[in-house]
Amino acid sequence: MKKILVVEDDDTINGLLYELLSQEYQVMQAYAGSEAMRIVEQESVDLILLDLMLPGLTGEAFIESFRKKSDIPIIVITAKTEMSVLANVLSIGANDFIAKPFNTIEVIARVQAQLRDHIVKESEGSLHKIGTVEMNEVTREVFICGKPVSLTQKEYELLKCFIEHPKKVFTKANLFETVWQEPYFGDDNTISVHISRLRRKLSEYSGEEVIETVWGVGFKFNLNNE
Repeated sequence: MKKILVVEDDDTINGLLYELLSQEYQVMQAYAGSEAMRIVEQESVDLILLDLMLPGLTGEAFIESFRKKSDIPIIVITAKTEMSVLANVLSIGANDFIAKPFNTIEVIARVQAQLRDHIVKESEGSLHKIGTVEMNEVTREVFICGKPVSLTQKEYELLKCFIEHPKKVFTKANLFETVWQEPYFGDDNTISVHISRLRRKLSEYSGEEVIETVWGVGFKFNLNNE
């Protein structure tokens, strides 16, 4: 269930938004900007409904601070309807705004739209495609020539290294310390075994070596595969 944070110092409006949205979402409530900041530092949320005229930390200050660490959608709900104010909140990072007094149907529609758009952006940002190889970080699926390939967790993480840095030559130490997150002491055959298995699985679909050996150095993505 998606989690929404309502930040509004008016008890009546905050309660109304809670009742409206809690039928479909998990709703958290904050009544001040500083309280909202504490919540987002401790909890993950999927969308924020934010008033601007808040005690302590203002809505504008909250947006500027929050945007330094997250791209979660923010919908401003405000009685400030001057174009200069609305232009400013959009320029500093708000995704949308709703004027008070608001229509409940409009609130639901705008919330749904922002959640939907954010999912699409996340999905698009998590897709990597080089040549015949495609990787989706959201679903952790890998396709070669459009066909799904079943990889173990370590094989997936190894391939991810090559996909994200297709021109880089990785040493065994690079790969071991990135994927296993342990120091590499140079006498472990683990990398060679996993690379061999990964190559075999990928070549079954591509018909060629997707990962090539750079003798005396390590391994790299075969850009001829493009």
